[in-house]
Amino acid sequence: MGNDRQQRHEHTTLPQGRDIPLLLLGILGIGSSGPFIAKSSMPIPSLIFWRNFLGALSMAPFAIRKAEWRSELGRRNIKLSILAGVILAGHFLAFFGAMRFTSVATGTALTSLQPIFAALYMKYRGAVISRQSMIGIFIAFLSLLLITGVDLHLSTRAFIGDLYGILAGALAAGYVIMGSTVSRTLATSTYLTFCFGSCALVSIIVSLSGGINLFHFAHQQWFLAVGLFIGAQFFGHTLFNMTLKRVSPVMVSLIVFFEVPVSAIIAWFWLHQHPSSGTLPGIVGLLIGCAIFVLRNKPSEPTSAPVIEG
Repeated sequence: MGNDRQQRHEHTTLPQGRDIPLLLLGILGIGSSGPFIAKSSMPIPSLIFWRNFLGALSMAPFAIRKAEWRSELGRRNIKLSILAGVILAGHFLAFFGAMRFTSVATGTALTSLQPIFAALYMKYRGAVISRQSMIGIFIAFLSLLLITGVDLHLSTRAFIGDLYGILAGALAAGYVIMGSTVSRTLATSTYLTFCFGSCALVSIIVSLSGGINLFHFAHQQWFLAVGLFIGAQFFGHTLFNMTLKRVSPVMVSLIVFFEVPVSAIIAWFWLHQHPSSGTLPGIVGLLIGCAIFVLRNKPSEPTSAPVIEG
């Protein structure tokens, strides 16, 4: 890989300027995701379809104006955007499953393993990971065992939800890294149109192959679907992706940690979900371990951002 295809990153550099309010709004938006999913009884693939279809539809007019498919580079990045949407569909299927099988607090906490997966990929591409960060991994791993051990003791269903949450975190890391790569040379509107569009396409294929209903739902379910789109899709994913042009994907993944307390608070008051006493220490330890892992990397060591071939 040539030097002209590399970009230097400070993966521990904090966001600045307009990225700060964008990320704050994004945290509030994405934090509403878990409770909306848990509250809704709409089939998971249907909910994913409508969320992403509306997301792609809202971005399409701006993408059409850009018309970036006219250039060879634009077409290449659009292909990567479509691939990112397929990964996002897998993330949503796993995350939505976690919200239905275990508590909102536990599911979102396990999905927050995302920055560790992202940073490990960065290490594979040449990033420096310090000893202190490896301690963070150890703390996160022990906390993970605590959470999954408690849930396995409570029920097999909750443990399956935990596995969904871990898988959702791994797929989210891939989606964010690919978004960071594509966003350097492709407009956010174009990226999101094709990313959300391909995600919607995957979910509708899953729905049709399983004979899942897409249209006939009670009014309350449509209100929940629209609320999920406005909060998590528009103010969450859209705003986070807007910052990836300037903020490291590892840092964006770390900031998503704050989704956990936001989701837990909403679920506590709205859904009356109270995490068990054994789960709470595990969630706290997981967040601390992930934060140590990312923040204790040497800030003086710039590393190459990944370039995903395709």
